[in-house]
Amino acid sequence: MYEVMLKEMRAYIEKLKESGALIELEHSVSSRYEAASIGLKYKDKPVFFHAVDGIHRVIMNAVCSREMLADLLGTTPYNIAPFLAGLPESGEGGEVRIIEDSETKEVIEEPDLSKLPILRYFNGDGGAYITGGVVVAELDGIRNASIHRMMVLDDKRLAVRLVPPRHLYKMHKEAMERGEDLKVGIAIGVAPLILLAAATRVPPCREFEYASVLMNKPVELFRLDNGVAVPHAEIVIEGYISRDRAKEGPFMDITGTYDRIREEPVIRLTRIYHRRNPIYHAIVPSGAEHRLLMGVPYEPLIYRAVERVARVKNVVLTEGGCCYLHAVVQIEKEVEGEAKNAIIAAFAAHPSLKLVVVVDSDINIFKPEEVEYAIATRVRWSDDIVMIPGVRGSSLDPSSMNGVTTKVGIDATRG
Repeated sequence: MYEVMLKEMRAYIEKLKESGALIELEHSVSSRYEAASIGLKYKDKPVFFHAVDGIHRVIMNAVCSREMLADLLGTTPYNIAPFLAGLPESGEGGEVRIIEDSETKEVIEEPDLSKLPILRYFNGDGGAYITGGVVVAELDGIRNASIHRMMVLDDKRLAVRLVPPRHLYKMHKEAMERGEDLKVGIAIGVAPLILLAAATRVPPCREFEYASVLMNKPVELFRLDNGVAVPHAEIVIEGYISRDRAKEGPFMDITGTYDRIREEPVIRLTRIYHRRNPIYHAIVPSGAEHRLLMGVPYEPLIYRAVERVARVKNVVLTEGGCCYLHAVVQIEKEVEGEAKNAIIAAFAAHPSLKLVVVVDSDINIFKPEEVEYAIATRVRWSDDIVMIPGVRGSSLDPSSMNGVTTKVGIDATRG
C-alpha cells in the first residue's frame, strides 16, 4: 500500500517507481501532441517523461485507476464511495498549517510560460493547456482551492474556465463588482490527495481541511508574495484573475468530445516559483486520470443523498458513462418505492447525471454484465422507469441542447 502520509508528488513518484508501477521514458518527446498520445497509449499506467522537449520532466497518469486511488486512501477499489462517504465532508478534524518556507521556492523567476512544458494535447485544441493545476484564491480571508483548465494565451497570460455558480466563479464575480482583481496561486505537482480534495465539492474554504482528513496528517501551506497561501508543489504560478476576458477553447473534455469556445476570464501572471529540475504534472483530457478525479468525488455525495431514503450499499459512476454521466446505485431494498426515491436523490446530489440504475445488493456494480442482467430480468418497463424531460443536465453532454436533457432512472431491483 502506498503511504497515505505522502505530502508531495515527488515522494509519490518514487513510491510508484519502487513498486514497479511507473513507466519511464528517457528519450526526448515533444510537448505538442506526442506526449499526450503516449499518455493515452498507457492510459491505465503512470508515465514519467525525463525529456519533454529535450529538457523537462513530466508525470502523466499519476492517479489513473481506482486501485491506485484506493491504495492512497487505505481502502479497496470497491469501497471508495462508502469510505469517502464516512469521512466528514466539512474537513472537521483536519488541520492546516501556514509555514514560513517551502522547497517550492528554490527558484523564483519572472513569469514566462514558454519555460514550462505545457502540453498541447489534440490537434483540435484551442491552444496549450494547463490541466493539473490547483487554483488557490483568497478574498476577505476566505480561501478556495479547485481545479480548472487554463489555456495559454501568451507567455504571461492564461484564459481560465470558470463554471457558474461554483465558488471560484462567485469569488471572481464579487472581486470584479468591487473593482478588484482576484489574487491566485496555481499549484502544479501537488500531493495526489490534495488534488482529490481540490476536485471535491466541499463547504467553502474547507478543501485543505478535507485534504488533511484524507491524508491523516496536517496540510502545510506557504504564502506567495501576493499573500495567497498554497500547498507544497513542484511549480507554483502566481498571478491574478483580471477583468479581461478572452476566447477559451475548443477543449477535449471528459466525454472525449470538444467543449465549445467561450469568453472566459484572463489570469495575468506576476511570477513563477519552482523546485530545481521540477516535475510538471499533466492530466490528459478525457483520459483515465481526468475521469477519475472528476467522477469519484461525486460518488460519496450520491451515497450520502441516497442514504437518507434507502439502505445504500455502494455507488459507482461508470466507465461507459465517462465516469460522470451514468451512475449505478446498490441498495438493500426493504419496501417498494425506495429505488425510485434513490433515483431522485442521486439526481439531486449530482445534477449532471443523465442515467441512474438502482440494483439489489446481490449485483456487483463494477461488472457491467451483472448490471445489464438486472435490467434484463428485473425491470418492467411500464412500471420501473423514471423519466424527467426538459431538465438541466451537463454542458459536457454532447447530446444535450445547451445543457438541457432528459434524465432517466431505472429501478432494476427485484419486485
